[in-house]
Amino acid sequence: MKDFLVMENITKVYDNGVMANDNVCFSAEKGEIHAICGENGAGKSTLMKLLFGVEQPNQGRIIIRGEEVKLTSPLKAIEMGIGMVYQHFVLVPSLTIAENVMLGIEPKKGILFDKDKAVELTRAICEKYNFDIDPLAKIEDISVGVKQKVEIIKALIRGAEILILDEPTAVLTPQETKELFEQLKLLREAGHTIIFISHKLNEVKYLCDRVTIIRHGRTMGTHNVADVTEADISRLMVGADVELTISKTEAKPKDAVLRVKNLVTYNELGKKTLNGVSFTVREGEILGIAGVEGNGQRALINMITGFGEGGSGEVSINGKDIRSLNIKQLRQEGLVHVPEDRNVMGVAKNMSIRENLIADKINLPKYNKKLTLNDDAIDEDTQQWIKDFDVVCSGSEQPVGMLSGGNVQKVVVARELTSYTKLIVCDQPTRGIDVGATEFIRKRLVQKRDEGNAVLLVSADLGEVMNLSDKLIVMYGGEIVAYFPDVTDITEEDLGFYMLGIKKMTAEEIGGAYVE
Repeated sequence: MKDFLVMENITKVYDNGVMANDNVCFSAEKGEIHAICGENGAGKSTLMKLLFGVEQPNQGRIIIRGEEVKLTSPLKAIEMGIGMVYQHFVLVPSLTIAENVMLGIEPKKGILFDKDKAVELTRAICEKYNFDIDPLAKIEDISVGVKQKVEIIKALIRGAEILILDEPTAVLTPQETKELFEQLKLLREAGHTIIFISHKLNEVKYLCDRVTIIRHGRTMGTHNVADVTEADISRLMVGADVELTISKTEAKPKDAVLRVKNLVTYNELGKKTLNGVSFTVREGEILGIAGVEGNGQRALINMITGFGEGGSGEVSINGKDIRSLNIKQLRQEGLVHVPEDRNVMGVAKNMSIRENLIADKINLPKYNKKLTLNDDAIDEDTQQWIKDFDVVCSGSEQPVGMLSGGNVQKVVVARELTSYTKLIVCDQPTRGIDVGATEFIRKRLVQKRDEGNAVLLVSADLGEVMNLSDKLIVMYGGEIVAYFPDVTDITEEDLGFYMLGIKKMTAEEIGGAYVE
C-alpha cells in the first residue's frame, strides 16, 4: 500500500514562539525503511513526537491506512499501530526481558502476574520475528545490542506496524549494528514501516529505501537513497558542503601530560569497574578510547576529572598527582572536560548562553573587579565565542535550554576550549548532533591537538574515534584489552571483536599504552 502513513502540511509552534515544523510533508509506504535526516533543531524530533502523540500539531493532518487520525497521546498512537524506540532505553535493569516486555500489558492469573504466560508470549514474539534472546535473562546482565532488541520487541508485541527508531546504532558495535540491520530488513519484508532517524549517513545509504531531509523546520524533499550520495544528503541538511572525514597532519607528540597507572576502582556494590588500567596521553596527540558503554569508561573519566572517589592507582597531570585535587584546582592544571551528557553535566539549561560560557572564568581578573563584574569584557568575549564557535542563537542572553542539541554542545565546547587547556577530556563529544556541528567540533579538537594539547577522546562512534585518534585503546570489562599505536592498522570490524571481548591482546602488547 502506497502512502501507508501521510503527515500533511504539519505546523508546530511552541508556546515560546519557536516554530519547530513549518508546513512539513512526510509520507512512508508500507514495507519500507524511510530515513529522516536533518541538523539538530531542524524539527525531526518534534515531527516524531507529533506522530507518537507526545505533542499536538497547530495545523495539518496525519493519515494512517487512508484515514485521518488524531493522535492525542502515546497510548492512542500505540492503538494505531505506532511504536517508538528511543535512543536512551526505557528498561528496568532488575527485571527479566519478559517482565520488561510485558510492562503495562501484564498477563494475569487471577489478580497476580502470570510470569509463565509472560515468558510464553515473549518467546512467541521472538520466534515470530526471529529474535534470538532469552526471555528469562535480566536486563542488567545483557549486552547493549540485546537491550535494543528488547525495546523493538516491546513495540512489536503491542502491535506496532510503524516503528520509529531514534539513533538506534549510537551505542552498538559494528557486529551488533549489522545484526540489527538484518533484523530491520526482515521486519521490512514482513510489511512493517520503519522510520529511521540517524546522523550516520553511511548507515542511511546502506539500510534505507528513501530519505526525507528537513532543514530549519521545512521539508527539503524526499529522495530514493540510491539516487543520492552521503555528500548530497549532508549538503541538503546543512545548506553547504560538509567535510565528513576530517583531514589532519601526522601527530608530533612531545612530553607526557596525563599518566594513569594501575587504576583500580569499585562501584557501590563492591564490584570492580576498573582493573589495573594504565596509559599515557602526550602533548600534541589524541588518544582514543573505544568500547561498548558500561565497560569502565565512565569510571575512568570520573577518576580523571575529579568526580570519582576511592580505589587505588595513580593519576597525574604534568607529573603532579591529581587524585586529591578539586575541580577548580584541576582546571588550574589545564584540565577541561566535555562531558557525556551535555544537558545534565555540561550546561545550566535555565541560565543564558553568556552565563554558561563565562561560568568557569568568572574569577579571572579580566572579568572580576572584586566588588563588581566587568560586564563589558564579558559581553565582548562571549559575543566573540558565540561567533567563533558558530552557535546559532537569538543572542547571548538566550537560555541555553532553548537551543538545539548541536548548539548546546557548541556552547559546552566553546566554554571548555576557551579556558586554559593542557589536557582536553572529551566524552562522546558529537553524540546525537548533526553533521555540520560534528564537523565543526572535530576540527576544533584537531586544532587544539596541533596547538600542543593532549586530547583524551572517548567515543562510541567508531568512525569518529578512528578518524580523530592518533593512538587507540579498547576497553572491555574494566580493562584495556587492546592498544593500537597506529590507528590505520585496524578495521571497524576487528575493533568490534575487541569491544565485545571476543579478542584480547597480550599484556606485553597492551603495555605500550603506558609511557614513563
